Amino acid sequence: MLLTCDPNDGEGGIKLLDDLTTNAKQIQERILESILQQNGETEYLGKFLGDHVINKDIFKNKVPVVNYEEIKPYIERLANGEPSNIICSQTITELLTSSGTSGGQPKMMPTTSEDLDRKTFMYNLLVPVMNKYVDGLDQGKGMYLLFIKPEISTPSGLMARPVLTSYYKSRNFRNRAFSRYSVYTSPDETILCSDNKQSMYCQLLCGLIQRDEVLRVGAVFASAFLRAIKFLEDFWQELCSNIRTGNVSTWITDPGCRIAVMNILRQPNEELADYIEKECGKKSWDGIVKRLWPRTKYIDVIVTGSMAQYIPTLDFYSGGLPLLSTMYASSESYFGINVNPLNKSSDVSYTLLPNMAYFEFIPVEKNHDEEEASQGVQCNGLSDKICTLEEEEQVMETVDLADVKVGHYYEIVVTTFTGLYRYRVGDILMVTGFYNNAPQFRFVHRRNVVLSIDTDKTNEEDLLKAVTQAKLVIEPLGFLLTEYTSYADTSSIPGHYVLYWELKIKENINGELPDVDKKMMEECCSTVEESLDSVYRRCRNKDKSIGPLEIRVVRSGAFDALMDFCVTQGSSVNQYKTPRCIKSDVAIKILDSMVIGKFFSRKPPFWQPYTMESKCIALDQ
Repeated sequence: MLLTCDPNDGEGGIKLLDDLTTNAKQIQERILESILQQNGETEYLGKFLGDHVINKDIFKNKVPVVNYEEIKPYIERLANGEPSNIICSQTITELLTSSGTSGGQPKMMPTTSEDLDRKTFMYNLLVPVMNKYVDGLDQGKGMYLLFIKPEISTPSGLMARPVLTSYYKSRNFRNRAFSRYSVYTSPDETILCSDNKQSMYCQLLCGLIQRDEVLRVGAVFASAFLRAIKFLEDFWQELCSNIRTGNVSTWITDPGCRIAVMNILRQPNEELADYIEKECGKKSWDGIVKRLWPRTKYIDVIVTGSMAQYIPTLDFYSGGLPLLSTMYASSESYFGINVNPLNKSSDVSYTLLPNMAYFEFIPVEKNHDEEEASQGVQCNGLSDKICTLEEEEQVMETVDLADVKVGHYYEIVVTTFTGLYRYRVGDILMVTGFYNNAPQFRFVHRRNVVLSIDTDKTNEEDLLKAVTQAKLVIEPLGFLLTEYTSYADTSSIPGHYVLYWELKIKENINGELPDVDKKMMEECCSTVEESLDSVYRRCRNKDKSIGPLEIRVVRSGAFDALMDFCVTQGSSVNQYKTPRCIKSDVAIKILDSMVIGKFFSRKPPFWQPYTMESKCIALDQ
């Protein structure tokens, strides 16, 4: 069921949304039927379904719910040149790299050219929804800061790239039909520039030149938009010089960028340069977005999940502009849109569109009682959490889209046209209500993720492995790491990981800790970074979207004080386990008050685009 939506037809778009959500259950049944008709004879489904008459009950009884590790061999076979029909009847045209990892490398999801049309449908459907709530969006432009990221060429010739890089490079984006609601200040050449620094500079320059036409600003994630603000802080004088002289800086060497920007810059503009210089030169950047782009109605960025940590900083720079999270999507599938975009950031819910894929939901039991809370989940069931909530699955049974219950938590499972069957995406959602007959979900968190700054997703196991490697640096020198925890510090741009370490001396376990060698601790910082996955290392090394990792050494007794705090919040001493991630401001202050040394990584970790050659050779053998 491949639908189209004309973004210029507001009334038709809203009617289409109403039809989809009113008939959500019936559409889901037809979507699954269509997927099984198309792909029922693939190798993957065939080994479970055999000669059975294929229907929903047989599908759910015979086909297992899976994680990435179960489908990884099929993805690797595709990358190694085997035909698409091992998982999909349509030709797999690309592999989409996920922010999640397997064995330290990005997970890869199959996709087809037809699936690009589904993504385009969702983008187009957003237009009438936004126009319903915000007037006059056709009277100006959007300053959206969009970027492409590195891609991988697999032995089969299939490209593996992030989902948004795939979309921006596609014909669907480059040859998109004109819509007066979707005119951007950034020329496509600046978006598609592979040098992120040149891309950022040129997009900001174009946005400043066209400041009087800008009605909305944004990026995909809140972290990316704030990274642009930090870039502006560093380069505003040079940007003003370009505007004043009518020339682009000589270090902008990408031909497409230079030509595209010169077509907009055209001539010197001293008045504009003077104004930007005056505003950016002020001591405070409070409300700088509204000052530089005065007609802006809202900021379009994702501020749900781990991105919620950036809301206070966005409020400061924006001067209180509305923050709109408009859609919910991933490498596995595009899921839904925010049909009430002007709701407060804390109340954002996404309405799942039943035509995008077949959705199932694993019920998740949230833990709230004292003894479970003592395991680092939270201190007392209040909003002041010690770390991310952990879920506990009761049974691996799934609930259909139309049968979820308001107030309940679920992990989303997806079956797509492109070769994923009953695949656990890893997102934990809470049902907040229904739009007609389609459920609305609040994104709660990623399963098992404890640290995230940008597109990185570090879980407790990955953190433990990295810390274990770093311990090898200090142990030969007579030190013991007795406790550790962490948090994502986003008080500066870019944010960075902070680890709290409590150390002791092997030969004098109860004695005072002597001065810790700076070079030794800096090596520990670097070792942790080198041991984290490729997405983290790419963000640190190439994207510069994460700052140097920091280790704060605390004096003896700091983690006892942390436990005492948790106990006062309702935790049980008998069941207490040190949380490996803390989010409570009070908990952070307790540890910070006992810090005796702060150390940072001196250099970015090694990173290069992932190559599958060695893996594929192994498969051939």
